[in-house]
Amino acid sequence: MLEHDRLERFARHIVLPEIGGAGQARLAASHVVLIGAGGVGSPALQYMAAAGVGKLTIVDSDEVHVSNLQRQTIFTQDDIGAAKASRAAYWTRAFDPVIEVTALDQRVDAGNARAIVAGADLVLDGCDNFATRLAVSDACVAEGVPLTSVAVGRFQGQVANFAGHREDQACYRCWVGDAFDADDCDTCAEQGVLGAFVGMAATMGVMQGLRVLLDGAATLGDPQWGQLVLIDGLKPSMRTINVTKDPGCKACSA
Repeated sequence: MLEHDRLERFARHIVLPEIGGAGQARLAASHVVLIGAGGVGSPALQYMAAAGVGKLTIVDSDEVHVSNLQRQTIFTQDDIGAAKASRAAYWTRAFDPVIEVTALDQRVDAGNARAIVAGADLVLDGCDNFATRLAVSDACVAEGVPLTSVAVGRFQGQVANFAGHREDQACYRCWVGDAFDADDCDTCAEQGVLGAFVGMAATMGVMQGLRVLLDGAATLGDPQWGQLVLIDGLKPSMRTINVTKDPGCKACSA
């Protein structure tokens, strides 16, 4: 049961037949791990918190730079030089003190990813390199945790829910393969990025993540596993493709 003040706070959710009281209670009982507190992670955190997710873990090893402020919407000028994860947790507590929030000021790799994601109801990955993305995906498969992946490059975005721990579902590695198991991808510093477009992809990621969390509790809960939404920010347009399980995937088909 939600307390009276929580019922009032989330009244606009609860009156939606697709969410309702049962759905809001599910969100309050959910634990989401956010990988990255940057361009994707900042607006994703804001909307996960605003949705009433009861427990959030924020993972980021970086510090706030002035160039981040163009798209990383939870930070201000006063945050420059501070640890992103810690400042993101501070923002969350100020926004909603009821949320249980943990900041991990560390980089995710194959050695610690499983411990970070273990026990979560959902991982939302908005990091900026393939090595971390694949480490997170492999950990989610091993720990049986659903993954929402959000990726942005210039004006192209990709959003999908993966459940590679399920026998009939693909993981993120099935989509990108093994060629990117290295920390050498292009960055937004090299390519450029439009803040509003990153926010667009991030909020789409939250929408898809909420579908996972609400599965079985509300009619919005259709995880749409392996349905990769491709976003073209220039046209703009969206289309969806299906990612199928790779029988040779070393993470989910071994």
